[in-house]
Amino acid sequence: MTDPNPGATLRGAVDLSSLRNRPAEAPVSAPAGGTAPPSLVFDATDESFPQVLELSRTVPVVIDLWAEWCGPCKQLSPVLEKVVAEMAGRLVLAKVDVDANPQLAQAFRAQSIPMVVALVGGQPVPLFNGAVPEQQVREVFGQLLQLAAQQGVTGTVPSQAEEAPEEEAEEPPLPPLHAEAFAAIEAGDYARAVVAYEKALAENPRDVDARAGLGQVKLLDRIQGADLQQARAAAADAPRDIAAQLLVADLDVSGGHIDDAFGRLLDLFAALPSDERGPVRERLLELFGVVGDEDPRVGAARSRLASLLF
Repeated sequence: MTDPNPGATLRGAVDLSSLRNRPAEAPVSAPAGGTAPPSLVFDATDESFPQVLELSRTVPVVIDLWAEWCGPCKQLSPVLEKVVAEMAGRLVLAKVDVDANPQLAQAFRAQSIPMVVALVGGQPVPLFNGAVPEQQVREVFGQLLQLAAQQGVTGTVPSQAEEAPEEEAEEPPLPPLHAEAFAAIEAGDYARAVVAYEKALAENPRDVDARAGLGQVKLLDRIQGADLQQARAAAADAPRDIAAQLLVADLDVSGGHIDDAFGRLLDLFAALPSDERGPVRERLLELFGVVGDEDPRVGAARSRLASLLF
């Protein structure tokens, strides 16, 4: 949930001291003698983070903590990039792959992703967790600029959007139902997005993008408003409660704890009578699609599920 007051920073909750003075073996791309990156969106790493901290003394830096397997991250990242572009260089976006940069993930205490924080004058400013609607992102970034101005961080970074090759081919427009689903996601209306993706699959059962999108949006819809600690407590109190175990598995996938989610559901599947296993199997298959068949954890879980079935 978005912090309604980004100015009330929780600076003690994020420890950047171990990264502040690291030697920069792979610096953020920057012109000689300067700290500004060549674009408004760039990748940041454990090694390059000192440059990011220094850059935040000139312009607010939004940090997007993500991972390749994270479905909600793929929904949120384009929204972040779009809104950053609208800000005309008054803030920049640093993307951090938590799998490739464990020190940054630990420093920011990334218990779940997507997680979005900011740096202003070298100090962290918590923003929000999870995929949120575009309008909410825009409002939070506006508040961030106000906070930065109060602290004297009012620089800008020149955008190179005008320098993109004119002959570069534009991406083809989304199919109408996909476009409807994306619009619904940006508005936070996950139920409407589910309906749009289901219509797309009814028209074309082989629509891989629609199937992947449907799984991701259903996951977002199920965990909306859920409290992780309460869900874990309920699941611990009732280990055979299918609904309670499914919710924790959803939250674990959303937070990147893939093995924990799959292990929980496979153990539950093994413990249940055969006539009660259906919902667990269906949820496993749906989560396999969210994580992606190319992920080795999906392959291992599929193998165990097959052994339990036969």
